[in-house]
Amino acid sequence: MGFQFKQNFSQLIGASVASLLCTGAIVALQLPQLTKLNNKAKTASVADFQKQVESEKLQLQLLRKIPSLGFDRAIADWTFINFLLYFGDDDAREKTGYSLSPEYFEVIIDRDPYFLRSYLFLSSSTTLYAGMPERSVALMNRGLKSLSPQIPAKSYYVWRYKAIDELLFLGDAKAAKNSYTKAAEWASTYSDDESKYVALFSRQTAAFLAANPNSKIAQITSWTSVLGNAFDDRTRRRAISQIQKLGGIVTVTPEGKLNVQLSKQVSD
Repeated sequence: MGFQFKQNFSQLIGASVASLLCTGAIVALQLPQLTKLNNKAKTASVADFQKQVESEKLQLQLLRKIPSLGFDRAIADWTFINFLLYFGDDDAREKTGYSLSPEYFEVIIDRDPYFLRSYLFLSSSTTLYAGMPERSVALMNRGLKSLSPQIPAKSYYVWRYKAIDELLFLGDAKAAKNSYTKAAEWASTYSDDESKYVALFSRQTAAFLAANPNSKIAQITSWTSVLGNAFDDRTRRRAISQIQKLGGIVTVTPEGKLNVQLSKQVSD
C-alpha cells in the first residue's frame, strides 16, 4: 500500500492568508509589533517572555467575553493572526512553551466554528506542541456541533483531525473508528477526487480499527495524514519517525513527493 503526498507548506500558508485578506489592515498593524518582538528576542529574559504570555492570556480572556456586535468572524480572524504571531515566535516559545494554543483555539471555535482552516493549525499546535490532545478533541467536538457535511465545504476534515488525536495521542481506537466513519460519511457527499480519496481511506482506516484496535496500518495511515498536512519541519520529522517505528518506509520521489509504503514486516 502506498500513499503520495506533495509537501505544500507554502500553498497551505498561502491559502490561509488568502482567507484572511479582508483583515489585511490588521496584519499591517501587527507587523511593527512582530518586528519589536524579534528585535527584543536576543536580550529578553524568561521573565520578559512570561509577561508577554500573561498579557496575551488576558487579551484572549477579554476576547471570549466581549460582545461581538456582529463581528464574530472578524474577531476569529484577528485571533488567528495573533496565534500565527504567537506560534511563529520561536525564541519565546522555546522559553515559555505553547500553553496558550488551546486558548486561541477556544476563542476561534466560539466566534466562528466554520473557520475550517483554523482547525488544522490549532489542533496540531494544541496536541503536538502544547501536549493537550484531550483539550484539542473537546474543542473540535464543540465545533462539530455547528458543522454539517456541506457547511463549511469539506468539513469532513475536522472529523479526520479529531480521529488522529483520538488514535495516536489518546489511544482511544473506538472513538477514532467512529470519527473516521463520520469523515467517510461526510466526504461521500462530494463527487470530487479529493473527497473520494478521503472517503476511501477514512472508511478503510475505520475498518482496520474495527478488526484490530491496535492496527499498525491504521496508525501508519494516521501518521501519514499528519505528515501530509504538516506545516513545520518539527511535525514532519516526528511523523516520519513514528511511521518508520511502526514499519513504514518513507521516501522522496524525484518530483519532490513523499511516498509512504508498508514494509513486509507490518502485520496486524
